[in-house]
Amino acid sequence: MTSIDEWLLESKMTQIEQARAWSPRVISKFETLMRSGDEVSLYRANPLAFARDRNVAEPESIDLFLHAARAGLLDMHWDILCPHSGLVLESFGRLRALRSHFVCGLCDIEGQTDLDDFIEVSFSVSPQVRRLALYDVDNLSIEDLHWKLKFANSGRLPGGQIRFVDLLRSLVRGMSYLPTGLTTLHAEIGPGALSGVNVQTQAGFMLPVMLASSAEQSPNIPRIVRIAYDGQRFTPAVSAVPSGPVIFEINNTSPRRGSLLLINWSPEILAMPEKPTLEFDPYVSGGMLLTRQTFRKLFRSERVDEEEGLGVRQVTFLFTDLKGSTALYERLGDLNAYALVREHFALLDAIAQRHAGAIVKTIGDAVMAAFSRPVDAVAAALHILQDIGRFNREHGQPAIILKMGAHCGPSIAVTLNENLDYFGQTVNIAARVQSFADAGEVCLTEALYTAPAVRELLAGYDVEEFDAPLRGVEGEARVYRVTGRS
Repeated sequence: MTSIDEWLLESKMTQIEQARAWSPRVISKFETLMRSGDEVSLYRANPLAFARDRNVAEPESIDLFLHAARAGLLDMHWDILCPHSGLVLESFGRLRALRSHFVCGLCDIEGQTDLDDFIEVSFSVSPQVRRLALYDVDNLSIEDLHWKLKFANSGRLPGGQIRFVDLLRSLVRGMSYLPTGLTTLHAEIGPGALSGVNVQTQAGFMLPVMLASSAEQSPNIPRIVRIAYDGQRFTPAVSAVPSGPVIFEINNTSPRRGSLLLINWSPEILAMPEKPTLEFDPYVSGGMLLTRQTFRKLFRSERVDEEEGLGVRQVTFLFTDLKGSTALYERLGDLNAYALVREHFALLDAIAQRHAGAIVKTIGDAVMAAFSRPVDAVAAALHILQDIGRFNREHGQPAIILKMGAHCGPSIAVTLNENLDYFGQTVNIAARVQSFADAGEVCLTEALYTAPAVRELLAGYDVEEFDAPLRGVEGEARVYRVTGRS
C-alpha cells in the first residue's frame, strides 16, 4: 500500500465532517476508502459506486465527494469517455478547460458529446495525502497504462454481460512503449484487420489482413512490417498485413516516448453494421453535476468556456414566480416584503437541493431551477406547493402565492454574468409555460408530462389539459395544469 500523510488526512477528514451533518458512519466508510482503497478505485473514484457498495444514499455520496474535493482531499476531473470503447480520451481538471469534441484512435471516430452523455466527473485522492503509483505515468508498466489508467472498466457490450475490456484483451496481439529509435514486436495475426493506437495521443492506424497464398505460406518464417512513428501519427510501410507470424518494426523518430496497442479485429466484428454503444455502470455526468446545488455553492469559480458553451442533451427547467408581488411590497413596505421574499427563496433552495436540483438564478421575485431528471423537477414543484402552504400558515397574512411552470429538453450550458447558466429554446418554453399558471398551480409541457415516472408521480392530483401557443413551437402545444390533489 502507498504511504499516507496521516496528519493531512486527519485534518481534511475533520474539515469534511464539520461541513454539514452526515448520516451515521458515512465519514468512517469514506475514510476507509481513502486508507485501503485500491489504486483504480482511488484514481477514478465514482460517488455512485461508493453509494451502491456501501449502502449510502446517492445524493449524500455526491455531496460527500464534492465537499472532499473542496477540502483538497480529492481532485475532481471531467473525463471524456469513448462511447464505443470506454477509453478515457481526455481528462480535464477544470470545467472551463473542458472541450466536448473527441477523437478516439482505437475506434477511428471523432465527434461531439454532451455534458450528460459521455462526460464523467470522477475523483482521485490528492497526491499530497496518498501518492498512487498511477500518478507516475512515466514509471507505469505498459499493462497498467492501458488496463488501469486509460480504460473505464465498467463499459459493457449491449446486454450488460461482457465487459468491453475483456473482449479487447482477447484481441490484443501486442503492446509496448515506443522509446526513440526502433522497437520490435512479434505477433501472430489472424483474418480480419489489424489496428494500432497510442492511447495517450489517439494516434492510430488500421490495416486489412491479407491471407497469404499457399505458395507464400512459410509457417516458420515471419513477415516483417515496418511502421514509422513521429510522435503525432503512425505511417505503415505497407497497405495490408499478412496473416500468420509477423515482426513489427516501429521506428519512433520523435524525442518523446510513445506507446502502441495492437488489436486484431475478427471478421465478425468488422461485419457489424455499426459500432455498438457501450452500457456503463452509473456515474456522475457533467450534466448531472451542473444541476446540483452543492456543486454550485462550493465551486462558484467554475465556468464554462465563454466562447462555445457546452451542450446538454436533456435538462428540466422549473420557473416559479410570485403572484401579486407588487401588492405585497405595498402592504409590507420594501424592507419587510424583501425579508419575506428571501425566506421563500431559502425554502425553494432547500427543496431544489433535496430533489437533486439547483437554483440557477433569481430574476426579481422569480426563480429558475434546473434538474437532471424530469421526475425530480415535478417532485420538487409538488413539494414546493406543500411547503409554501405550511409557510403561509406559519407566517399568516399576507401569503406567498406561487405559480410555476416546467419543461424539459436540450440546452446549452453557458457562463452569463459570472454565473453558470443555460441558454436555448427549452429555457424560453419553460418560462412561457409558467405564465399560463395561476396561483398555486404548476403547468407542464407534454414533453415533461410524458417523461419517465412523471404521470405516476401525479396520480391523485387534478390535472387539466389545454392547448396554448408556445414561443418557437408552430401552432398550439398541449399543456398540463396541476391544480392540487383530487
